[in-house]
Amino acid sequence: MTKKIIIASIATAAALSMSGCAVSPHTGGVIKDQIAPMNATTSTKATKTGRSDECKSILGLVASGDCSVANAKKNGGITNVSSVDFESHNILGVIHTGVTIVKGN
Repeated sequence: MTKKIIIASIATAAALSMSGCAVSPHTGGVIKDQIAPMNATTSTKATKTGRSDECKSILGLVASGDCSVANAKKNGGITNVSSVDFESHNILGVIHTGVTIVKGN
């Protein structure tokens, strides 16, 4: 019985650690360095790029920063958005940083 519980626990932990990584910016198990698409419009001619301020999280317990689309638009002088990406970095699930990248005019 104990052996079945251990195997089930390992399988559950493995499944949870791999869920959603290719779809949206999630914390990686060991190290993560990715840029993930979040949204796009039919506008294809982006001439400006804006980056938000950096958001930081420590141990998933304390988080701060303004990585909003509005902040990225303001920083890039953008009024019409073509696409939104999210750049994310993580080390051992302890320190996670993220920046929103907006392209448009």
